[in-house]
Amino acid sequence: MTQHDSHARTALVVVAHHRTDSLTAHTARRAAARLEAAGYRIDLLDLHAEGFDPRMNSSDQPDWGNREKPYSDEAHAHMRRILDADVVVAVFPVYWQSVPAILKGWIDRVWNYGFAYGRSKPRLAGKRILWLALAGATGDDPVVEGMQTVLETNLSEGIAYYCGFSHSTVGLLTDAEERPQRVDAEGNLLVGKAVTGAEREAQYADLDRRAREFVESFVAEELVAA
Repeated sequence: MTQHDSHARTALVVVAHHRTDSLTAHTARRAAARLEAAGYRIDLLDLHAEGFDPRMNSSDQPDWGNREKPYSDEAHAHMRRILDADVVVAVFPVYWQSVPAILKGWIDRVWNYGFAYGRSKPRLAGKRILWLALAGATGDDPVVEGMQTVLETNLSEGIAYYCGFSHSTVGLLTDAEERPQRVDAEGNLLVGKAVTGAEREAQYADLDRRAREFVESFVAEELVAA
């Protein structure tokens, strides 16, 4: 966690990938650096590195009907990190047109009834969130349009707005695989040759550029909203 003055706005950057050398982790670090350069205090939450258990348990939800119930110590600690953040940025690979299990489990366990929703005045009201989703599909794959729609519906409408967030943006980053791949009309996965050399560098430079644009646009909108 980087320390700034007490008046700095805080960005909670959530990383959902099991490898620290992954493109997802790289993208998260770059996003955090840009947010820090824009004046945010960074709270970097690497779910795998911190050993977060995505499985809901009875101590997380001891009394479903009681909005004031005591949650588990782990859930409380993560709730505090969300409350302390002005914005949340979640960075993850797209699995089955959704988020990885560890990120879904974090939402299940922490964005709990009585905390994130189920109140007349949501505790997360007014916060803003950016979802940076890395997908192996190529940008011209017909599946991408549907993927964007599914992610928007699930993440923005089904989660963020339901929990009182004032703004939610899904930044879908295609072409995250070094081997281009797509599914043909018969359901066969077609995997191309690995991109190498200057072409590979250009591909990932473009992904970095698109990720930067999503973050910069999010920051600009956040400053206006603030």
